[in-house]
Amino acid sequence: MLARDQRTPFSDWWWTVDKLLLVAIAALMLAGVILSLAASPPVATRIGLDPFHFFNRHVMFLVPSLIVLIGVSFMTPRQIRRTALIVFAVSIALIVLTLLIGPEVKGSRRWITLLGVNIQASEAAKPAFVIVAAWLFAESTKRPEMPATSMALVLLMMLVTLLVMEPDFGQTMLILTVWGALFFIAGMRMIWVFGLAGAAGAGLFGAYLLVPHVAGRIKRFMNPASGDTFQVDTAMEAFWNGGWFGLGPGEGIAKRSLPDSHTDFVFAVAAEEFGIILCLMLVALFGFIVIRTLTRAYATEDMFSRFAASGLAILFGVQATINMAVNLQLIPAKGMTLPFISYGGSSFVSLAYGVGMMLALTRQRPRTEIESMEGASAQRAYA
Repeated sequence: MLARDQRTPFSDWWWTVDKLLLVAIAALMLAGVILSLAASPPVATRIGLDPFHFFNRHVMFLVPSLIVLIGVSFMTPRQIRRTALIVFAVSIALIVLTLLIGPEVKGSRRWITLLGVNIQASEAAKPAFVIVAAWLFAESTKRPEMPATSMALVLLMMLVTLLVMEPDFGQTMLILTVWGALFFIAGMRMIWVFGLAGAAGAGLFGAYLLVPHVAGRIKRFMNPASGDTFQVDTAMEAFWNGGWFGLGPGEGIAKRSLPDSHTDFVFAVAAEEFGIILCLMLVALFGFIVIRTLTRAYATEDMFSRFAASGLAILFGVQATINMAVNLQLIPAKGMTLPFISYGGSSFVSLAYGVGMMLALTRQRPRTEIESMEGASAQRAYA
């Protein structure tokens, strides 16, 4: 079943997938299970649920996520493009539906319940959008006469507009950052760099002036005395309490009062109970996954695979960076999960989908397979 001379789908996958990357992702998922067990019981008890409610659901979400991750990693680049286009279209439709009939929670409409399952469609839209944008940028390098960049810009504006309407400015900033990075990798001119940076700065300033929620968070970050900074202050105390080696499993204090200790601030719980050493190991793990994917991406000759894998790695890394930076009070608070560590079903499955595509796109494909894909693409273009 695993012999090199026996061509089966599983043997082909096993001998071409990046095993170090696979082990790093598995280690991250295992760390998520352990930290969920450490951080979630106090939150569940505080709101009247079974102490292991969130932990049990975290493990339950792990099963379909593993199925999605492994299943997607078997796909070819062509299958990834087609699937991402469908996922992106469905996600956009669900976001629109959420804005129309979704419940309003804390001034935002981000969730919709379908068949008894709460879904945050913007989570699935992120990796699918990266693939579609990478596809368009790759086509623009092959066929300059095709308005692929303009099409990618239109899709960006459509998605960003929907996210702002929810509103979800954290996801908006993440999408804009990844799209800009992809645009840069695809070889955009420096004038576009300054233009997009100026537009992003103007958008942030406009949000500060027009959206009280955004203005409040920025003001509290710049001047903590201007508002309630309980969560970020408690998170910083957790880092001080934990020191280098932590207080020990189950001995944390911050999780007893942090409302989001199992989601946005699980990194602080990790620091308090297991120490800064573990936090640095998690940072190293995230860094290894991103750098390993980028290295493998730039080793491939297929432009779509290169752009798509790079975009997914940047999406993964920036999301993790934002969450950890909020915990360390380096940036204003945002509702951003820590990949595979924080609790959240939509986030977990969507991350598995994105990482599965990373594994698929970084597989060591024979040159003949790449040439056959490029030949088929050229034939379609000629037709």
